[in-house]
Amino acid sequence: MNVVSTERFNFHPAALDGIWRVTRRPIVDARGFFSRFYCAQAFAAIGLDAPLAQINHSFSRHRGTVRGMHFQHPPHSETKIVTCMVGRIFDVAVDLRRGSRTFLQWFGAELSAANQESLVIPPGFAHGFQTLEDDSEILYLVNAAYCAEAEDGLNPFDPALNIGWPLKASEISPRDAQRAFIEKEAYPGLRT
Repeated sequence: MNVVSTERFNFHPAALDGIWRVTRRPIVDARGFFSRFYCAQAFAAIGLDAPLAQINHSFSRHRGTVRGMHFQHPPHSETKIVTCMVGRIFDVAVDLRRGSRTFLQWFGAELSAANQESLVIPPGFAHGFQTLEDDSEILYLVNAAYCAEAEDGLNPFDPALNIGWPLKASEISPRDAQRAFIEKEAYPGLRT
Protein backbone atom coordinates (compact mmCIF):
# COMPACT_ATOMS: atom_id res chain seq x y z
CA MET A 1 0.00 0.00 0.00
CA ASN A 2 1.20 3.52 -0.77
CA VAL A 3 1.39 6.73 1.22
CA VAL A 4 -1.96 8.52 1.37
CA SER A 5 -1.74 12.32 1.53
CA THR A 6 -4.41 14.85 2.41
CA GLU A 7 -4.19 18.59 2.99
CA ARG A 8 -2.87 18.31 6.58
CA PHE A 9 -1.76 14.65 6.92
CA ASN A 10 0.50 12.04 5.35
CA PHE A 11 -0.55 8.45 6.12
CA HIS A 12 2.27 5.89 5.82
CA PRO A 13 1.37 2.18 5.88
CA ALA A 14 3.35 0.23 8.47
CA ALA A 15 4.91 -3.22 8.14
CA LEU A 16 1.76 -4.78 9.67
CA ASP A 17 -1.38 -4.43 7.55
CA GLY A 18 -3.90 -2.02 9.04
CA ILE A 19 -1.46 0.07 11.06
CA TRP A 20 -0.69 3.58 9.82
CA ARG A 21 1.94 6.12 10.83
CA VAL A 22 0.42 9.57 10.57
CA THR A 23 2.54 12.65 10.04
CA ARG A 24 0.80 15.96 10.63
CA ARG A 25 1.70 18.77 8.24
CA PRO A 26 1.67 21.93 10.36
CA ILE A 27 1.48 25.50 9.17
CA VAL A 28 4.59 27.17 10.58
CA ASP A 29 5.35 30.86 11.02
CA ALA A 30 7.27 33.14 13.39
CA ARG A 31 4.73 32.52 16.21
CA GLY A 32 5.11 28.74 16.11
CA PHE A 33 2.76 26.37 14.31
CA PHE A 34 -0.85 25.34 13.76
CA SER A 35 -1.48 21.63 13.33
CA ARG A 36 -4.70 19.79 12.66
CA PHE A 37 -4.72 16.93 15.13
CA TYR A 38 -7.64 14.97 13.70
CA CYS A 39 -10.05 15.34 10.79
CA ALA A 40 -12.76 12.73 10.17
CA GLN A 41 -12.75 13.42 6.44
CA ALA A 42 -8.96 12.97 6.17
CA PHE A 43 -8.86 9.80 8.30
CA ALA A 44 -11.67 8.29 6.19
CA ALA A 45 -9.06 8.10 3.39
CA ILE A 46 -7.45 5.20 5.30
CA GLY A 47 -10.75 3.54 6.20
CA LEU A 48 -11.29 5.08 9.63
CA ASP A 49 -14.90 6.16 9.48
CA ALA A 50 -16.34 5.31 12.91
CA PRO A 51 -16.91 8.36 15.12
CA LEU A 52 -14.64 8.92 18.09
CA ALA A 53 -16.08 7.68 21.39
CA GLN A 54 -13.36 8.64 23.89
CA ILE A 55 -10.23 10.73 24.26
CA ASN A 56 -7.86 9.32 26.88
CA HIS A 57 -4.82 11.00 28.44
CA SER A 58 -1.91 9.08 30.00
CA PHE A 59 0.97 10.53 32.02
CA SER A 60 4.07 8.53 32.96
CA ARG A 61 6.49 10.07 35.41
CA HIS A 62 9.57 7.93 34.75
CA ARG A 63 11.65 7.12 31.68
CA GLY A 64 11.46 3.40 30.93
CA THR A 65 7.86 2.95 32.10
CA VAL A 66 6.05 0.20 30.17
CA ARG A 67 2.27 0.24 29.75
CA GLY A 68 0.49 -2.56 27.89
CA MET A 69 -0.06 -4.69 25.92
CA HIS A 70 -3.82 -4.01 26.09
CA PHE A 71 -6.81 -4.75 23.87
CA GLN A 72 -10.58 -5.23 24.03
CA HIS A 73 -12.36 -8.34 22.76
CA PRO A 74 -15.15 -8.02 20.16
CA PRO A 75 -17.70 -6.58 19.99
CA HIS A 76 -15.87 -3.86 21.95
CA SER A 77 -12.72 -3.86 19.80
CA GLU A 78 -11.35 -0.40 19.18
CA THR A 79 -9.27 1.68 16.85
CA LYS A 80 -6.77 3.93 18.63
CA ILE A 81 -4.98 7.01 17.31
CA VAL A 82 -2.00 7.39 19.66
CA THR A 83 0.02 10.60 19.96
CA CYS A 84 2.78 11.62 22.34
CA MET A 85 2.11 15.24 23.33
CA VAL A 86 5.04 15.69 25.77
CA GLY A 87 8.25 13.67 25.92
CA ARG A 88 8.91 10.61 23.75
CA ILE A 89 7.60 7.05 23.64
CA PHE A 90 8.25 3.81 21.79
CA ASP A 91 4.73 2.81 20.73
CA VAL A 92 4.02 -0.86 19.94
CA ALA A 93 1.18 -2.83 18.35
CA VAL A 94 0.95 -6.65 18.24
CA ASP A 95 -1.16 -8.39 15.59
CA LEU A 96 -3.80 -10.60 17.28
CA ARG A 97 -5.76 -11.42 14.12
CA ARG A 98 -5.88 -15.20 13.78
CA GLY A 99 -5.17 -16.16 10.20
CA SER A 100 -3.15 -13.01 9.55
CA ARG A 101 0.23 -13.61 7.94
CA THR A 102 1.70 -11.42 10.73
CA PHE A 103 -0.15 -13.06 13.66
CA LEU A 104 1.66 -12.22 16.95
CA GLN A 105 4.24 -10.04 15.19
CA TRP A 106 4.83 -6.52 16.48
CA PHE A 107 5.44 -3.08 15.03
CA GLY A 108 7.07 -0.25 16.97
CA ALA A 109 7.56 3.45 16.27
CA GLU A 110 8.95 6.39 18.20
CA LEU A 111 6.33 9.08 18.78
CA SER A 112 7.13 12.54 20.14
CA ALA A 113 5.89 16.10 20.11
CA ALA A 114 8.88 16.95 17.92
CA ASN A 115 8.18 14.44 15.13
CA GLN A 116 4.46 15.34 14.80
CA GLU A 117 3.53 11.67 14.31
CA SER A 118 0.71 9.46 15.51
CA LEU A 119 0.03 5.77 15.15
CA VAL A 120 -3.35 4.40 14.03
CA ILE A 121 -3.93 0.98 15.57
CA PRO A 122 -7.06 -0.84 14.32
CA PRO A 123 -9.12 -3.57 15.99
CA GLY A 124 -7.32 -6.88 16.27
CA PHE A 125 -4.13 -5.46 17.76
CA ALA A 126 -2.79 -5.21 21.31
CA HIS A 127 -1.24 -1.86 22.17
CA GLY A 128 1.42 -0.69 24.59
CA PHE A 129 4.34 1.72 24.90
CA GLN A 130 7.52 2.53 26.76
CA THR A 131 8.45 6.06 27.78
CA LEU A 132 11.81 7.26 26.50
CA GLU A 133 11.80 10.44 28.62
CA ASP A 134 10.57 11.40 32.07
CA ASP A 135 7.16 13.09 32.31
CA SER A 136 5.79 11.79 29.00
CA GLU A 137 2.14 12.40 28.11
CA ILE A 138 0.13 10.42 25.60
CA LEU A 139 -3.26 11.18 24.08
CA TYR A 140 -5.45 8.38 22.65
CA LEU A 141 -8.38 9.04 20.35
CA VAL A 142 -10.56 5.92 20.52
CA ASN A 143 -13.62 4.93 18.48
CA ALA A 144 -15.15 2.58 21.08
CA ALA A 145 -16.02 3.16 24.71
CA TYR A 146 -14.03 1.25 27.31
CA CYS A 147 -15.70 -1.97 28.48
CA ALA A 148 -14.14 -3.59 31.57
CA GLU A 149 -15.60 -7.03 30.75
CA ALA A 150 -13.95 -6.99 27.28
CA GLU A 151 -10.51 -5.84 28.48
CA ASP A 152 -7.54 -8.17 28.15
CA GLY A 153 -3.81 -8.00 27.59
CA LEU A 154 -0.56 -9.72 26.79
CA ASN A 155 2.58 -9.78 28.89
CA PRO A 156 4.86 -7.12 27.32
CA PHE A 157 7.93 -9.26 28.07
CA ASP A 158 6.56 -12.50 26.63
CA PRO A 159 9.39 -14.27 24.75
CA ALA A 160 6.87 -15.47 22.13
CA LEU A 161 6.36 -11.80 21.17
CA ASN A 162 10.02 -10.80 21.60
CA ILE A 163 9.24 -7.07 21.60
CA GLY A 164 12.42 -5.01 21.26
CA TRP A 165 11.86 -2.54 24.08
CA PRO A 166 14.60 0.12 23.78
CA LEU A 167 15.20 0.53 27.54
CA LYS A 168 15.22 -1.62 30.64
CA ALA A 169 11.77 -1.32 32.22
CA SER A 170 11.75 1.08 35.18
CA GLU A 171 8.04 0.83 36.02
CA ILE A 172 5.18 -1.51 35.07
CA SER A 173 1.84 -2.24 36.70
CA PRO A 174 1.60 -5.51 38.65
CA ARG A 175 -1.32 -6.55 36.43
CA ASP A 176 0.71 -6.16 33.22
CA ALA A 177 3.85 -7.77 34.68
CA GLN A 178 1.91 -10.80 35.93
CA ARG A 179 0.06 -11.64 32.71
CA ALA A 180 0.74 -15.20 31.62
CA PHE A 181 3.03 -15.94 28.69
CA ILE A 182 1.37 -17.29 25.57
CA GLU A 183 2.16 -20.06 23.17
CA LYS A 184 2.45 -18.73 19.64
CA GLU A 185 0.32 -21.52 18.18
CA ALA A 186 -2.50 -21.46 20.71
CA TYR A 187 -3.56 -18.47 22.72
CA PRO A 188 -6.82 -19.66 24.38
CA GLY A 189 -7.92 -16.21 25.57
CA LEU A 190 -7.88 -14.70 22.10
CA ARG A 191 -11.31 -14.13 20.53
CA THR A 192 -10.45 -11.49 17.92
